[in-house]
Amino acid sequence: MVREPQHQDQLQSMVFAFFKQSKIAKLLKQSNITKQAGIAVLDVFRVIFSLVFTQRSLNRWLKQSGNDAFGKDTVYRFLNSPRHNWRRFLLLLSAAVIQQLSQLTSDDRADVFIVDDSLFSRSRSKKVELLARVYDHVSHTFVRGFRMLTLGWSDGNSFVPLAFSLLSSENERNRLCGVEDSIDKRTCGYKRRKESMQKATDALFELLTQAQAMGVTAKYLLFDSWFAYSAVILKALEHSMHVVCMLKAVPKVRYEYERRRLTLKELYSALRKRRGRAKILASVMVVMGQDENGDPIPAKIVFVRDRNRSRQWLALLSTDTSVSDDEVIRIYGKRWDIECFFKVSKSNLRLAKELQGRTYDQMFAHTTIVFTRYIMLATAARDEQDPRTIGALFFDCCDELDDIRFADALRLLIELLKSIMKTTDVQDDNVIDMIVEQFITHLPSAIKEKLVA
Repeated sequence: MVREPQHQDQLQSMVFAFFKQSKIAKLLKQSNITKQAGIAVLDVFRVIFSLVFTQRSLNRWLKQSGNDAFGKDTVYRFLNSPRHNWRRFLLLLSAAVIQQLSQLTSDDRADVFIVDDSLFSRSRSKKVELLARVYDHVSHTFVRGFRMLTLGWSDGNSFVPLAFSLLSSENERNRLCGVEDSIDKRTCGYKRRKESMQKATDALFELLTQAQAMGVTAKYLLFDSWFAYSAVILKALEHSMHVVCMLKAVPKVRYEYERRRLTLKELYSALRKRRGRAKILASVMVVMGQDENGDPIPAKIVFVRDRNRSRQWLALLSTDTSVSDDEVIRIYGKRWDIECFFKVSKSNLRLAKELQGRTYDQMFAHTTIVFTRYIMLATAARDEQDPRTIGALFFDCCDELDDIRFADALRLLIELLKSIMKTTDVQDDNVIDMIVEQFITHLPSAIKEKLVA
């Protein structure tokens, strides 16, 4: 269904406001995303950015009347350039948005980094660059596509994607297509291709290092059981943050408890459980390993009841041993934000569906544009929920209201009502006083008491 012209104008004003506030043109220039011909890159970027909101495909937009500014070749030349540093663009944009959101929350709030991967499906493709057979955790089968490893930031209210990598496969036998030979090895596009053939854990810490270098910080790093290995957790501690993650019962992974090295199942069996239908079954302090100086690294493991499966349990690990069991569960609950992000990106923002290019650069560029769409929606949702995003005007109004007592303010309103009635046909003071008395009698009792006082 095509949107009405009024809705189109509202959409364009929203997009223009977001572009102006976020300084998209400046960020594009700082990321080496510049024009190769006479068309400004901001115009091309805005067209691709707005496609999903107008519910039109690229071909339909190009064919409709009045859109003869540029053609399809301009769009594909813009997306296929290996010199455009889309990773830097997304990091710059996200860092600026996070800086604004951080001013709205207290320092006591636990802001977090969240890492997870999701399937970037290209099931019908055959000749896509670096296309691979990747394992789908939902269908438990191998499908054609990529693993979209994503790093995001959340304060418990808003989720902001920071960086991502479209992982192919480190195993050459699982890669259906190789790297294009004509790619200049000095470009950032070639570096992204080399990164896609790394292990997921290596790519994870590369994304984390780049985000921290951009000035984005968080108190905790959250991930699920697919990354919850001792080596990964210990390496994450080197990035000056604590880890909260889900654990899985792996026979080769052991934890030191009372001078014994136990698996997760053995550790659960050795603990005394809480009675009744308690959600938290048990918690225990263990030793994960040793740091560079040989000192032990403590951690807390919290066993909670699995509400989906009777007589089953889940285990959460926190390297911050000072927090309570309930706080560990609450912090890990923020990891669900990235699952909602994946759902919205694929179902609503047409991730991996809007354009069907064959080059790795085009897929990377379009995914960045989809993430930018989500950032705009996240900031708009925060504006609707949090009145403090109005800015200095909100705080100025609050300071002014603090200086005036409520009763005095109401008396000023009554005097204003009297003056307005005198300028109308009502000239009798007795009639005016009677109207005001009736107005006061109909006020709520709490307001009436403050007015009388």
